[in-house]
Amino acid sequence: MRRQGMAILMPHDAPMGQLRIAILGLGAWGGTLAALWRDRGHQVEGWSRRDGADPLALLPGQDLIVAAMSMAGVGQLAHQLAPQWPVGLPLLSCSKGIDLQLGCTASGLWQRANPAIPLLVLSGPNLASELAEGLPAASVLASSDGDLARTLQQDLSSDRLRLYTSSDPIGTEVAGALKNVMAIAAGVSDGLGLGANAKASLLCRGLVEMGLVLAELGGHPSSLYGLAGLGDLLATATSPLSRNYRFGLLLAEGLSSAAAIERIGATVEGVPTARAVMQLAEQRGWKLPISAEVLNLVDGTTPAAAAVRRLMERQLREERLPDLVGAKPAAAGLATP
Repeated sequence: MRRQGMAILMPHDAPMGQLRIAILGLGAWGGTLAALWRDRGHQVEGWSRRDGADPLALLPGQDLIVAAMSMAGVGQLAHQLAPQWPVGLPLLSCSKGIDLQLGCTASGLWQRANPAIPLLVLSGPNLASELAEGLPAASVLASSDGDLARTLQQDLSSDRLRLYTSSDPIGTEVAGALKNVMAIAAGVSDGLGLGANAKASLLCRGLVEMGLVLAELGGHPSSLYGLAGLGDLLATATSPLSRNYRFGLLLAEGLSSAAAIERIGATVEGVPTARAVMQLAEQRGWKLPISAEVLNLVDGTTPAAAAVRRLMERQLREERLPDLVGAKPAAAGLATP
């Protein structure tokens, strides 16, 4: 069964107590979530830009909207839907990245378009192909509205996807965005055959960079060590199922950024995220050496071996780590930088 321009993933008339969910974006992640929640018993409809349909037609009658498109499409869609967004309809944002123009995460783009929208974010070590094969995973459902998060935690969790709640949506999103940059670096390290010692050192220092940006943008430092931070980093920076990791491997082989993306055949979110975070770093005086070298590799201004050499030749210094003792929770809400 199919409605004009929309995939009907379950018949209408969902069982009592189950949710009516509309998913915006039916790529690898959106399609996987649709299948998971369909199997959970929810009524799921989907929209994809390539179908050429009007996404506004999806909004009426839903209990939850899930945004699972790439960052590049979020801003325009948020402004398109905002004028007709039903009052009180929650949005679950699953997009990972930082917007180059506004310097904010995906939920920030949605909130700028519609400040009254009830927002949650979903992030964690969730390689879509593993979940699609029936393998288990866990993720973080973060929102400043704890009651909403706990309700959806019960409704959306399953024996394949276990959800934990968090009150730190900003930290959850920032960690999920920046781990893609570090996954590119990890792919380069493995592609050059630098060994386990070098990769472990790289990821530890990458975690420090992630923590700096996370704290500066208003997240809670503890989120860095949760599923959306360290958990997602471990999965994305070590698995060939990760597009960002594979992209790094191809850069190490000497392919250009354009050729590597063409070879992968899908969006590599770490590429625009590296550009956006380095733009913020220049504006705010942050020192992000790994992110800087990733951007140099993306732009083709530095060969992979030279980027590694520059990192190893940096001035010796004390190891400084994010301090969790006495750290203050992020401000309530989904404030954008």
